[in-house]
Amino acid sequence: MAKHKKSEALEEKISFLPDTPGVYMYFDAEGTVIYVGKAKNLKRRVSSYFNRTHDSLRTNLLVRAIADMKYIVVPTEQDALNLENSMIKEYQPRYNVLLKDDKSYPWIVVTNELYPRVFLTRQHIKDGSKYFGPYTNTGVARTVLDLISDLYPIRTCRLPITPEYLAKEKGRLCLQYHIKRCKGCCTGEISPEEYGRYIDRVKQILRGETQELMAYLREEMGRLASELRFEEAQELKESYRLLENYSSKSVIVSQTVNDVDVFGIDDDGSQDVYINYMHVRRGAVVRSVTLRYRRRLDETAPELLAYALDEIKTSLDVKFDEVIVASAPEVEMPEVSFTIPRRGDKAKLLDVSQRNARQARLDDLKHMAKHNPEERTERLLERMKADFRLSELPRHIECFDNSNIQGTNPVASCVVFKDGKPSKKDYRHFNIKTVVGANDFASMKEVLTRRYSRLMTEGEPLPQLIVVDGGKGQLSSAVEALEEMGLRGTIAVVGIAKRLEEIYFPGDSIPLYIDKNSETLKVVQHLRDEAHRFGITHHRNRRSKGQITSKLEEIDGIGAKTSQALLTHFKSFKRVSEADTEELAEIVGPAKASIIYNALHANEDTEGDME
Repeated sequence: MAKHKKSEALEEKISFLPDTPGVYMYFDAEGTVIYVGKAKNLKRRVSSYFNRTHDSLRTNLLVRAIADMKYIVVPTEQDALNLENSMIKEYQPRYNVLLKDDKSYPWIVVTNELYPRVFLTRQHIKDGSKYFGPYTNTGVARTVLDLISDLYPIRTCRLPITPEYLAKEKGRLCLQYHIKRCKGCCTGEISPEEYGRYIDRVKQILRGETQELMAYLREEMGRLASELRFEEAQELKESYRLLENYSSKSVIVSQTVNDVDVFGIDDDGSQDVYINYMHVRRGAVVRSVTLRYRRRLDETAPELLAYALDEIKTSLDVKFDEVIVASAPEVEMPEVSFTIPRRGDKAKLLDVSQRNARQARLDDLKHMAKHNPEERTERLLERMKADFRLSELPRHIECFDNSNIQGTNPVASCVVFKDGKPSKKDYRHFNIKTVVGANDFASMKEVLTRRYSRLMTEGEPLPQLIVVDGGKGQLSSAVEALEEMGLRGTIAVVGIAKRLEEIYFPGDSIPLYIDKNSETLKVVQHLRDEAHRFGITHHRNRRSKGQITSKLEEIDGIGAKTSQALLTHFKSFKRVSEADTEELAEIVGPAKASIIYNALHANEDTEGDME
């Protein structure tokens, strides 16, 4: 049976999917959500639906019904599980069956009582109790509870222990007290204040602050191993491993954040600003939409956020109460409370929203590169123009790199990029002629002087930007060369420090730091890699050629000019050694031909005599 075909639009969306955790939603032709799924790797998981025929008839029917797809990226696989759960309950998709009964993942609750209890539950009762989780892996939750009970004497009985109950003195000490797993809460053997200190430590562990618990487990494993109790040590090791993977707090589902709206912004300074909107309902993300705005009059991100608020409010009929943002929008909405979080669950939700805004930008860039490469090139050059403070688009860029090993055979390379791409036919090598030893600064000045003196003499176009591989020293040499040629101010020049993010400008001791995700940095990295590769290749070839020449010059009576003439004619040392005296004589004359032939074949004569 053939694989299921998908539309071109859907195929393109799948090709742009990131290799990150997330949740994907499939829609039918009417725009109804028919399936919600989670993925550790979105691209791999979604692609698997279409690249084979499935054994399940239900899955095959699902794939045939898919007309569109959307996705939300999240930081971890656990968050993907939680988001899937909340979205299935929100949309009730036809092809999802596991969670259609509104079954929830379990939480660990610390009850609001005089002597709190700690246990696993799927029910939320608003009585002041604290809930931690949710736990997509019930085994991890039970392991945490077991370890807490080993660490602290937390009561397990369901007795309604109140001051009135204690006053009646009806409590009876049970087995848990006698085996020292309870402090006798039911009879008041321990005060609520002292018991509360145990509960504070339990909450600390459930908040994810597990260092104390991890240290305790490591110590216990060591003790049991030293006593040769290896089976017990192995059990603790399994608990330790589970705890290492344990995350008590979810970004996507939280009990500290109830009904809020989140707006994350991705603004890289270009014309386009991406704003992601997420709606959180009952502590769970249930909707995500990303809007793209193009600047017309240099609008700021807060100004564009005001447009996004109005658009979401109108198109989705949303009534805002609390809105989480990175910076306050420039709009008057007295009925709305704007929160700018710095830490905690709200800050994590904002981070997820910003991730999705950033992913939308990356998707658009991929789409543009595929369908409209000219527009993508213009956007890239505009971005580089802004980053490098240029007066015109850098359509022609040249990058220089010096190469030498312990001062020998110094060379330099010049690579040329046009419209952001390598123009290999314009690459050039330079053998350093006027500089003695390893002097990168002087070598850089010599190469730039030779390069641009020649271009001006021949009337060739000059680049808009020169990039020199090196810090302030190489940059100063380049500036000096341009100044002497009268090109200072005509061509922009920058230097790349050892760390690619640092770009130096003439006369400025403080470097520019380029965003690691910036398209500009990718071009600069490509430039430097090409210059380095091209220079190293030439240096290696020249070194090799020099070694061959030196072998010929070691022959008495043969100098550099004779060696060079032979290599120019025969192209390689091997062909020189294979030539007979007549062939050699045509190049260097009979006398020298005889000397060279005898020297290169002396070992063969010796071997013949030995036989």
